[in-house]
Amino acid sequence: MPKIIIDAGHGGYDNGATYNGRREKDDNLELALAVGEILSDYGVDVAYTRVDDVYQSPVEKARIANTLEGDYLISIHRNSSPMPNTYSGVQSLIFREGGVASRMAENINQEMSQTGYQNLGTSLRQNLAILRRSGMPAVLVEAGFINTDADNALLDAKFIDTAQAIADGIAGTLLQTGEIELEDMNDGEEIYRVQTGLFRNRENAEKMAQQLIAMGYQAVIELSDGLYAVKVGEADELDDATELEQQLRKMGYDTLIVSR
Repeated sequence: MPKIIIDAGHGGYDNGATYNGRREKDDNLELALAVGEILSDYGVDVAYTRVDDVYQSPVEKARIANTLEGDYLISIHRNSSPMPNTYSGVQSLIFREGGVASRMAENINQEMSQTGYQNLGTSLRQNLAILRRSGMPAVLVEAGFINTDADNALLDAKFIDTAQAIADGIAGTLLQTGEIELEDMNDGEEIYRVQTGLFRNRENAEKMAQQLIAMGYQAVIELSDGLYAVKVGEADELDDATELEQQLRKMGYDTLIVSR
């Protein structure tokens, strides 16, 4: 199974593009985690360059992806224009034309166009360090314009659909190349996680997730009905999830076993 490295662009003191108080780094992280979660549910091996609000230079992001020995790198961004509400749509950036990265970029754009985004096509960007320095096929996805009100409204209204579109563009490419097969994907397989918190404020969810990660647990944040859920582990058997739940409960967490 190929390993997909998901990068949330910018982070820390690097906000990326901003518009009316909205920061690109926040949208990037939320979307990156959601895309990774969907791919994980498909059975794809996923890793992240960052899971919280930390600064990484583009060179460092590429180095992390290389260290994690990824097979593909997907960097999530939002686009911006000199004047607000001038442009709209999804654009994916690649290092060179042809090859699997080019095909993946096209597939991601096509999937997002079906969600309502205008397809602005792919573009060569050989001066971007994260594309140039990664030792694997890499795609940088510009998921709409952060300074275009219509794109922000579309992302907010169809956030899960947007994440699903990006994930399906990636998985669809892997199916086309034969690197995965439909029977490899977790179709209906029961997976158990332990939920340790449910927050209206994403920053509170991030603090809990980072606390758990620092203790060696696998923690993710999922958005559901406007709330941020912190979930730990990934067990095929209910008994294993129950054991994990007991560990976390002894540590003072309010726990709930959830499945999908």
